[in-house]
Amino acid sequence: MTTHSTRTGGLDAAINDAVQPVTDAVSSVVFYAIPVAGTDMPLIVLWLIGGGLFFTLYLGFINLRGFRHACRVISGRYAKDGDPGEISQFSALTTAISGTVGIGNIAGVAVAISVGGPGATFWMIVAGLLGMSTKLAECTLGVRYRRVNADGQVAGGPMYYLRHGFAELGHPGIGRALGAFYAAAMVFGCLGIGNMFQSNQAAAILINISGGEASMLADKAWLIGVVLALAVGIITIGGIRSIAATTVRLVPFMALLYTGLGLLVILMHADALPAAAARIWHGAFSPDGIAGGIVGVLITGFRRAVFSNEAGLGSAAIAHSTARTPYPASEGHVALLEPFIDTVVICTITALVIVLTGTDLTSAPGVNGIEMSTRAFTSVFAWAHVPLAIAAILFAFSTMIAWSYYGLTAFQYLVGNSRLAEVGFKLFFLGFVILGASIELSAVVDLSDALVFVVAIPNLIGLYLLAPVIKAEVKRYVALDRY
Repeated sequence: MTTHSTRTGGLDAAINDAVQPVTDAVSSVVFYAIPVAGTDMPLIVLWLIGGGLFFTLYLGFINLRGFRHACRVISGRYAKDGDPGEISQFSALTTAISGTVGIGNIAGVAVAISVGGPGATFWMIVAGLLGMSTKLAECTLGVRYRRVNADGQVAGGPMYYLRHGFAELGHPGIGRALGAFYAAAMVFGCLGIGNMFQSNQAAAILINISGGEASMLADKAWLIGVVLALAVGIITIGGIRSIAATTVRLVPFMALLYTGLGLLVILMHADALPAAAARIWHGAFSPDGIAGGIVGVLITGFRRAVFSNEAGLGSAAIAHSTARTPYPASEGHVALLEPFIDTVVICTITALVIVLTGTDLTSAPGVNGIEMSTRAFTSVFAWAHVPLAIAAILFAFSTMIAWSYYGLTAFQYLVGNSRLAEVGFKLFFLGFVILGASIELSAVVDLSDALVFVVAIPNLIGLYLLAPVIKAEVKRYVALDRY
C-alpha cells in the first residue's frame, strides 16, 4: 500500500515555496540537535524524555505502581452521580487515545525499525513507559486548574494550568504569556499533524486500496476530503460530549481490529518469538540499535506520531480536564494508560509483526513506512491489506475529531467562549481537512508539526515548577486508600 500524493497542479508547490523559509527557520530552532552516539539528537527529544524520567523518579514510579488502580478507575467503580465534569473518565481516556493513535502507529514504527533495526523496539517501549508518568502529571494539573464556563462547559489544559498555576506561584504575567503562547501554537499546530496529514494519508490509503492510479477516486481526492470533513463536522458539532460518545465506541473497535490482526500474525510465528525477542534485546544495545532506538525511534515518533502518546506536549490534558471526577490525580491515573495502550501495546505489536516476518530485512529503498507494514501483514494473510486500510483510516479519522476539540479549546481560550468563535473555528478546521486530502502541503504540515512540539518547552517548564502541586494531589488521592 503506497502513499498517494494528491496534488492540484502547482498550487501546493506555490504554497510550499512560500511557507518553506518560515518552516525551515522554526524547525531549525525547535529541532536543534547535538551530536549523540555518532548522530544528531534534537534537544526537544532530550527535553521530552527528561520530563518522563524526572516524573517517574519524582513520583516514585507511579507509572508502574498506579497501573492496576488506573484500570479500576476506568471501570467506573469509583464514579458517583454529581461528580464535577462533563464526560466519564473512560470517555475522556478514549477521546485522548483517539487523538494519539494515528497513521504513525502503522507507518512510523516501520520507519524506526528500518533506521535502527529491531533494537529500536526496546527504546520505543522504554520511552512509552516513561511517558506514562509525564501524562499523569500533566493531566492531574489539567483537572486541578480547569474552569467551568458560563454555559456549563468545562475547559482545561496547559494554557489554564500555566496561567493559574503561575499566578499561585506569584508570577501571573509569565503565566498569562505562556498560556497564550501555548494556545496560539496549538491553534495552528492542530491543522497539521491533527488534520491535514491525517486526511491526506486517509485519502491516499483509500485511493491505493481501490486501485491506485486506476482508481475512480484517483483524481477525486477532494471528494474524499469533503466526505471526511462532513463526518468530522457531524461528530464535533455536539462538542466534547458528542466526540466522547463516538470515541467510546470507535477507539475500542479500531484498537481491537488492528491488535487482533497483529496478534494473529504473531501467533502464526509463535515459534520465532524467542529469537525475535533476542534480536530486539541485543539490537537495543548495539551501536546501530542505540542510534536507531533513541534517534530513529524517538525523533520519528515525536515528529510523526510513532509513539503517538504526546506525553509532554500537554494536548491530552485538554480532553482529560473534562472528566467527571472531584480528584485531579484520579484522572491523572487514567491518563497514564494512554502511552501504555498506544506505545507499549499497539506500536510494539506493529514492531513484532515487522520483525517476525522479516520485512525489516527485505524492504527496498524507496518503500515507505506504511507499505513496509502492509507487506509484513500481507506476507502472512494476503487479504490483510483490507482490514489494515480500514484501521488506518479510522486511526486518521479519530485523530482529526480529537484534535478539532483541542484546537477549538485553545482558540476559545484566546478569543473567548462565544458561539461565533466556535462555529468559525470549526468551519476553518473542516476546510483544512478538505485541503489536506486534496493537495500535499508538506511545508505547512512540517511547520505545524514544529509548533506542536515547541509547546513542550513551556508545558514542561510548568510541570517542573508545579511538581509539588502534582505530588500533593497524588498524596491526597492515595490517602483515600483506594489502591
